[in-house]
Formats: sequence, C-alpha cells, structure tokens
Amino acid sequence: MAADKLSSWSYTENLPAEDEVLLRARDRSHELGVTPVTQGVGAALTVLAAGSKAQTAVEVGAGAGVSGVCLLRGLGPQSVLTTIDSDVDHLRTAREAYSEAGVPGNRTRTISGRAADVLPRLTDAAYDLVFIDADSPGLPLYVDQAVRLLKPGGMLIVNDALDADRVSDPAIRESSTNILRQVGRTVRDNDQLFSTVLPTGTGLLLAVKRRS
Repeated sequence: MAADKLSSWSYTENLPAEDEVLLRARDRSHELGVTPVTQGVGAALTVLAAGSKAQTAVEVGAGAGVSGVCLLRGLGPQSVLTTIDSDVDHLRTAREAYSEAGVPGNRTRTISGRAADVLPRLTDAAYDLVFIDADSPGLPLYVDQAVRLLKPGGMLIVNDALDADRVSDPAIRESSTNILRQVGRTVRDNDQLFSTVLPTGTGLLLAVKRRS
C-alpha cells in the first residue's frame, strides 16, 4: 500500500470513537483468542445496518460480540439479530456484550452450531441483512445460503474479503486467499446481486439482492 493510502487507511480506521462496552468486548475477544472486527469495520456495520432499515438480521460468527453490538446499534428498536457460532464461549461472551449495551433479550437470538448445519434450516427470503465473519473454507456455502435467506433488497456483508491485502496479489496462492477470490467472483457474477468491495479493515464485500 502506498504511503499516502496507508496513512488514509490508518486515519479512517482510527477515526471512530468506541465506548466502554465495545472496548470491554474487544478485551474479551483477545482473552478468547478471536480477532474482532476493526474499529472501521464496526462503524461501517452500524452505518450499513442503519441505512438498510433491516428488521431481521443474521450474523455468522459471534466473536465476543463486537460486531453484534455494532450491528444492533444500527438496527431499529424492533429488529432481531440472530447470531450463529459453534463455540458456546463465544456466544456467552457475545450475550454479555449485548446485555452491557442495553439490548433487550428479545432482540437477539443466539444459536449454537456449525453454520453449515444451521443456515439451511433458516427460512428462505426472511432476512434483511446477513453478516459473515467466519472460517474461509465455509465461505462459499455461507454466501450461497445468505443469498437464499435474503429478501429482495436485502444486504450481504462479508468481512475480511481482501484477506489482509493478499487477494490482490496473484503470486499468493494460499487456500484461504483462493477461496476469497472465488467468493468475490461468484458474488460479482451472480445476476441476483449488485456488489462491490470496500477496503475498510481487511476488506468488506457488500452485495444487495436485486428487487424483482
């Protein structure tokens, strides 16, 4: 990254101010050994959720609740966030973060299980927003399921879409990087979607399901 672009990226990443709720959730993330979304991504999630006017949202990968809190703060007061994670400790700490953020219990639903098993059980075209921050081997399936789950006009967000700047380097052929390249192309070529990639954090892939 050129020096001026790196400077701009660092500036935008550090511009959002986070409160004690998010800072504590970040501390718990590090204790659990999971990487939370960056400050820039967190702020983007809040803005995107608010702009989408979503009432029903799905999060794949709870972490320690940083991304969930950011989404919930953008979602409307009647909205419900469904968070899926196979690690019960992640879900427990995510619920702790939601509670500290003052989110009523009826606005969240946490599901323990593998996303590959849980997502196919969710209802077709029932969700306004799907956020994926999960293992790269499962991404093709998760994205495919997300498109099925989204209502027309619904939004898909995939974190780490640039694989820490590795996706753009053709010399890098690691499995995770190749999967992310494949996912980016698949979303781009899907006639049901409008899509783009933002360089925020380690890359955000955004797509909106076309209205019929």
